[in-house]
Amino acid sequence: MPRFAANLTLLFTELPFMERFAAARAAGFDGVEYLFPYQWPADQLRDRLTAHGLTQVLFNLPPGNWPAGERGIACLPDRVAEFREGVTLARRYAGVLGCRRLNCLAGLRPDGVADQLLWDTLTDNLRWAAAQLAEDGIDLCLEAINSKVDMPGFLVDSSTGAMAVLDEVGASNLYLQYDIYHMQIMEGDLIRTLERLLPRIGHIQIADNPGRHEPGTGEINYPAVFHALDRMGYGGWVSAEYHPLNGTSEGLGWLP
Repeated sequence: MPRFAANLTLLFTELPFMERFAAARAAGFDGVEYLFPYQWPADQLRDRLTAHGLTQVLFNLPPGNWPAGERGIACLPDRVAEFREGVTLARRYAGVLGCRRLNCLAGLRPDGVADQLLWDTLTDNLRWAAAQLAEDGIDLCLEAINSKVDMPGFLVDSSTGAMAVLDEVGASNLYLQYDIYHMQIMEGDLIRTLERLLPRIGHIQIADNPGRHEPGTGEINYPAVFHALDRMGYGGWVSAEYHPLNGTSEGLGWLP
């Protein structure tokens, strides 16, 4: 079976954040991720990881003003300096937490800005960020997020689009973050897509569809997906990033 990690932003939310590390370990997870670490001191997070024998597998670059609805700034031509400051901050956190992989959210299309300018800004920023992170041996991922349900207007909303960005950037430490929930909505054909893109996938996230709840609550055949990942020899992490339907612990029957 793959190595499973818990997304502590979405799972165990019945507990205060700092208590979720112990809950994830008790539930059988070996790693954790969360959307953003920046509101907590890095050494405090590191101590929680160490105390519970957990690996920090991923977190996102700063996304702009998340509470106000921003979903990444990497494509925004008037926010380049802010994006690069965010990469520097994320790099520092990654060093303290021992995290070897960061994720970039491209952002939403703003009104009145040409797609080509957004694309050029994104690729330039990713090229710069990948070079900076490579100095520390850190991989960078680009996530495709569905624009039908969760993030209308998101610039990179398919694996095809994400791979086109990766090809243009041409950085050896830039990978696709493949979120099975998002790609089921946008594309389907999950297993064959995983087979085709696996060498360029740096991280996988899971949730069922519809509803973005735990595996087994929707239409995705997760036992088949996990078996396929084993057959393909996938050695990376699979992170549970879903909204528990009736409590986190009650919905962990899918976890081997």
